Amino acid sequence: MKPTGPIPAGFTATGGQLVIGAKTADEWIAEAGGTPLFVYSEARMQAQMAALRDAMPRRLSIHYAIKANPFRGVIDAMAPLVDGFDIASGGELAMLMEAGIDPATVSFAGPGKRDEELRAAIAAGVTLNCESEGEVERALAIGQATGHTPRLAIRVNPDFELKGSGMKMGGGAKPFGVDAERVPALARRIAESGAEWRGLHIYTGSQALDHEALIETLGNILDLAFRLCREAGVGLPHLNMGGGFGIPYFHGDEPLDIAPIGAFLGERFADLPEEFAATQYAIELGRYLVGEAGVYLTRIVERKESHGHTFLVTDGGLHHQLAASGNFGTVIRRNYPVAIANRFDAPVEEVASIVGCLCTPLDRLADAVEVPQAGVGDVVAVFCAGAYGATASPAQFLGQGPAREIMAPATGS
Repeated sequence: MKPTGPIPAGFTATGGQLVIGAKTADEWIAEAGGTPLFVYSEARMQAQMAALRDAMPRRLSIHYAIKANPFRGVIDAMAPLVDGFDIASGGELAMLMEAGIDPATVSFAGPGKRDEELRAAIAAGVTLNCESEGEVERALAIGQATGHTPRLAIRVNPDFELKGSGMKMGGGAKPFGVDAERVPALARRIAESGAEWRGLHIYTGSQALDHEALIETLGNILDLAFRLCREAGVGLPHLNMGGGFGIPYFHGDEPLDIAPIGAFLGERFADLPEEFAATQYAIELGRYLVGEAGVYLTRIVERKESHGHTFLVTDGGLHHQLAASGNFGTVIRRNYPVAIANRFDAPVEEVASIVGCLCTPLDRLADAVEVPQAGVGDVVAVFCAGAYGATASPAQFLGQGPAREIMAPATGS
């Protein structure tokens, strides 16, 4: 037997059925037209944002990084809750424009922006977090050719990293950002070019659960930003301090304690150097805001035994939940939180492995987990599925196609 991760608090059952929002899993499946299905709870997103707002200082802006989940229902739910959006492609920009998001609240990071993406972002008035000197020059040339004033910030590759991060995005040789020692000269170039100087973006890592590590990193980010702007002789209109806030996926993970992070930032903001007192400060979060709000539902189509081991074979799999299968940056495979959705409050009766429908041994959603007795027709729920599921998995592998997605609206919305 191998343990599963913790099911996020607050999920309940009615008549043995897992409840998501105001409906049971079976009701959502019927409404969507079948499985596999992602269900996203708007109420959970609202509650997560409310708790974050309560913990963070009022002057801190909170952005949603839509790479975590760009489903239109999620974008619409987040729009009234956050202060801005962060994107990583022209395709994501098009999604936000279609959703009616003000492009002035959008910033665009990514190390390989194509000219057509730069052109669209500059025309819309999006802030470009430039990742190289070459990108700055291309943006300036496009602005001059089109008659639009580019809004340019610099993404910094700092000389430190986020300790305990699940995915390190700063420190050492990286394809992301401009090495810190080269930033002052580039900042002066932007400020003198006639472009709108928008400040700095410093992103160091993701999926951190240690508040002390995040506090140390945020302090380092503030210190570095102030030093670089002083060396450059330019102001700091905006500082995007990145994100990195994680959620518990695996056995032994503890939820991130955000209260001390908010207290630390409040103390730093209360004692800012005079030249940076008017700076706009922001963090960008993705999975922390939406990860626990999503549940992946997949139906068991076969129950089989092999050498004394039980396999529950589902109509879903890694083509929708690559991370849960252990094939999305995980060194040692561990189990996400899972349950039998239509027997959610039933006692454990057996140990089984839950696998998908693909002809690869990598397609494993849960390995040797304790579950109630389950068979053909029962529904498996994979929790913490609101981020990096539907769009970060190979949906077209073996011609399987994407999962359905549906929004569970908050009561009264």
